[in-house]
Amino acid sequence: MSIILIRHGETALNAARVLQPAATPLNEKGIEQAQAMAGRLGNTGIEAILSSDMPRAFMTAQALSKTTGLPIATSTLLHERSFGDLRGLPYDDLDFDPNAQDYEPPNGESWPVFLARVARAFEEIVRTRATMQGTLAVVTHGLVIRAILESHVQLPAGSAAPERMGNTSVSIFGSSAPHPVSLMNCSAHLEGRISDDARALAGF
Repeated sequence: MSIILIRHGETALNAARVLQPAATPLNEKGIEQAQAMAGRLGNTGIEAILSSDMPRAFMTAQALSKTTGLPIATSTLLHERSFGDLRGLPYDDLDFDPNAQDYEPPNGESWPVFLARVARAFEEIVRTRATMQGTLAVVTHGLVIRAILESHVQLPAGSAAPERMGNTSVSIFGSSAPHPVSLMNCSAHLEGRISDDARALAGF
C-alpha cells in the first residue's frame, strides 16, 4: 500500500502572500478545500493519519479524520520550515529571497537544519507505515513535501519536484524503498471558487 502526502488548505496569509506565524489557521476557503480533499480520499483505504500540529495542517487533517473516523497522530517533525523573525512580513516587500540556499533567517532554520529535520520526519513516516497494512495519510506543509519529493523518493523518469505545492494537493508514493511516486501535487478535487490560487504563497 501507499503513503499519501497532503499539503494543508489555504490560509488568509497564504492568499495575502505573508510569511506565516506558526499559529495561522485555515481560512473559509481552506476549510472547504480540506473537505473536498477528504471527500476525494475518504474511501481510498487510509488506515492512519499523521499530521503536523500547526493549526493549518491539523485543521486539514481534521477534515480527513471526520470523513474516515480515524484519530490524528501528530509530529513536530512535520512542521513547516521556520522563518523566524521574518514571520508576519509580506513576502513581496522583501528585497531578498528568504529561500536562498545560503540564507539563514534570524531565529529560524537554515536549509541544512530544515533538511535534516525533514529526513527525520521521513524516517518517522516510513516507520509508522511499517506498522500498518493500509495507507498512511500525512498532512504537512509545502516545503516539507517538496524536500521529501526531491531527496527521499523515486520520481518518474524525466520529472522533477514542483517548485510550488498547491493547497491540499495530493502526492502518493510507495511504502517500500525506493518509494516510487505515482502521483505528484494533484489538486483535481478542487474546482471553481475553491480552486488553488497559484499566486498564494507556498512554503512560508
